[in-house]
Amino acid sequence: MKALLSLAFLLFVSVAINAQTQLVITTEPNAIIWIDEIRRGTTDASGKLSLAKVSAGRHTVRVRASGFKETAVPLLPGRRTLAVKLVTTTDQAELRFQEAEAAREKARDDTARQNAADLYREAIKLRPAFPAARVGLARILLDLNEFKDAHAEIDAARRARPSYPEASAVEGRIYREEAFDREAIASFRRAIREAAGFQPEAYVGLAKVYEDKGQVEQAVAEYRKAIAQLSDSEPVIYQMLGAAYEKIEKPKEAVAAYEKYLELAPNGSYAAAIRSILEQLKREAAGEQIIP
Repeated sequence: MKALLSLAFLLFVSVAINAQTQLVITTEPNAIIWIDEIRRGTTDASGKLSLAKVSAGRHTVRVRASGFKETAVPLLPGRRTLAVKLVTTTDQAELRFQEAEAAREKARDDTARQNAADLYREAIKLRPAFPAARVGLARILLDLNEFKDAHAEIDAARRARPSYPEASAVEGRIYREEAFDREAIASFRRAIREAAGFQPEAYVGLAKVYEDKGQVEQAVAEYRKAIAQLSDSEPVIYQMLGAAYEKIEKPKEAVAAYEKYLELAPNGSYAAAIRSILEQLKREAAGEQIIP
């Protein structure tokens, strides 16, 4: 039975890989690109972003560049190139929101986080029904451990947009930080339902909750779901997966996960620590008994 399941899994992976294609998106320089609400990267100085893995089928591409109106366009099956023309905007709420998003990504201390929060609040004051700004503010409030206010922003975002997978995923993260595991799991699962199964942030959130509860095998399954959806755009999940495999004493799988992290992020923040333990893990893996 195990052999049949393994064969079925390999066939599934093979089909998935063969169904992937390369895509080149052209738009404004330094524009952020999302595909199906998953952030896939930023365009270079010439305005191009090349993606090696995009699954077959229809997708939605969302593009945001500073000073321009955010735009979403369909990506039809079989397309290998996509040009997205943006138009400049004078919408002050949109411009403040863009500044807030940039400030949040760069924030490394609480003072910078508070500055980002103030920019979000300015955007919301200009446009009270602005769910994306509400969620962005909730994220920064979560980083500041202001959980009550973060919940309030998520509630406001959902009033403006009742089915909002990102809001549900962030709510799950807030509940996890508050150590409300049951509520966190419910929010993450709602995010996955709202996104018709495609919500890697929620899968990572579920994995972390399961790890907190000592259910590491379940955590591994959720990490793998997230990785399958992110197409290697978030190397840190391989580090999380490797650490989970270590906890359940599966050194071969841990080595594979860590090596993938190093392949994708050779100079990443976890690279030095991973290299320091990799040889020991390889020795442990080599000493494993193979059970037929």
